[in-house]
Amino acid sequence: MGFFEKLGRGLKKTRDSIFGSISQMFDAGEVTDALYEDLEEQLILADTGADVAEELVERLKTEVGDNRLKTGVEVQQALKGIITEMLTPDAPFELDGHPTVILVIGVNGVGKTTSIAKLAHLYTGQGKTVMLAAGDTFRAAAVEQLDIWAQRAGVPMVRHQDGADAAAVVFDAVQSATAKGLDVVIADTAGRLHNKKNLMGELSKITRVVHKANPDAKVETLLVLDSVTGQNAISQAREFIEAAGATGIILTKLDGTAKGGAVISIKAKLGLPVRYVGVGEGIDDLMEFDPAAFADALFLTDGGPAGEGSDMGDTDSEPVED
Repeated sequence: MGFFEKLGRGLKKTRDSIFGSISQMFDAGEVTDALYEDLEEQLILADTGADVAEELVERLKTEVGDNRLKTGVEVQQALKGIITEMLTPDAPFELDGHPTVILVIGVNGVGKTTSIAKLAHLYTGQGKTVMLAAGDTFRAAAVEQLDIWAQRAGVPMVRHQDGADAAAVVFDAVQSATAKGLDVVIADTAGRLHNKKNLMGELSKITRVVHKANPDAKVETLLVLDSVTGQNAISQAREFIEAAGATGIILTKLDGTAKGGAVISIKAKLGLPVRYVGVGEGIDDLMEFDPAAFADALFLTDGGPAGEGSDMGDTDSEPVED
């Protein structure tokens, strides 16, 4: 299954419940004030948030007026363009460190450990060499689960005893990866908001020891959010961003929610780019986020995007634990 088809399947609940209705509104052809009001209401129902929905509609009105758009198809294309623009990051996510060290943060239960495994699978499929670091030393189950996934993904993992210093684990992993010439170190971290000051201190310490282990290493901090929680994920995310200085987001379980509009709200309200999205339970169901493909998939019809053919098909995926 191709990238677009997989993303389209992942957004099916959102599209069927909300954005399908929006597409039908545009199919009516006539652009009226009532259409704008209905559009804003539907966007709110899709969990974009009232302020983001209002911004989208106002920007759409401006574009319709400036470009003298007449038909529903033209207006829908304009809306897709606005969504794409809002979701496009200022800079791409590049693995250009020696190595790149990715700290994965987030509360327990959002799919953090499996996201790490899926990232490892994604990168190895791109020809990158990967090492995992079991930095969540407070939960023995987290270390054991990560070890299982490291074996499945065929990548090495550095671990210490339960309760060890997380920074020491990451330090050893970076030193080992540097010595072996590996491309990426993906480090798990404790999934808790036990105390903002302590969390900030712990993650700052990890960043410091990364650069001590290798001054040329690049550090990215990816926050894992569960898309099923929608708007509720935003307040949780702010806590982590304030404490940990996240540089991007992994959004899991996008296939399990009818409120995929939260993706737009998360980017607009947090100012962080969505870097990866999970659209299924298989190990290959974590994908690099493509704003234009996302906008197209939101409005996918039976005939495909913008009237083009698209066979979504069915595939089986390997179940994984959260």
